[in-house]
Amino acid sequence: MEQISAAVRGLDGALVFSPEPGGDFPELVWGDAFFYYAPDGQMPRNVQPYGTIVTKNYPDDTASDLDHPGRWRVNVHIDRPTFRELTGEEPRGLSRPRDYTAADSVMPHPVYGALGWISVVNPAEKTMGTLVRLLRGAHDAARSRFERRHEPGEATGQ
Repeated sequence: MEQISAAVRGLDGALVFSPEPGGDFPELVWGDAFFYYAPDGQMPRNVQPYGTIVTKNYPDDTASDLDHPGRWRVNVHIDRPTFRELTGEEPRGLSRPRDYTAADSVMPHPVYGALGWISVVNPAEKTMGTLVRLLRGAHDAARSRFERRHEPGEATGQ
């Protein structure tokens, strides 16, 4: 997990947010990590992360069986062509059954695959390079969205 987080931290303008006990965030998210493009170092408002690391099952997201010790999952939002290349399917047309518990395998996210998210449980040698490449691409896409929203001359409210 630290290798993935470190790779994201190395990207210009990246923010890796990891809620801990005692903060303002619910216990459910403690120990997980959320990746944002945030050049000012502040967590963006009204923006979804472009990637996450989750260390446990969430309500309605149990297919990866993450409640066992040592299991975790990386999730990345990617574009449609890359999704097709990696899965052989369209995000909105997912139909093949999958073993979402399989480790070190790129597959559609068990809940958000139809929205263009992929996931990897316990990434290792087979998927690490792909994941880092996908996170870089997701980061670049988040930066482009940020720049479109904050074009020069536009009031940002800051």
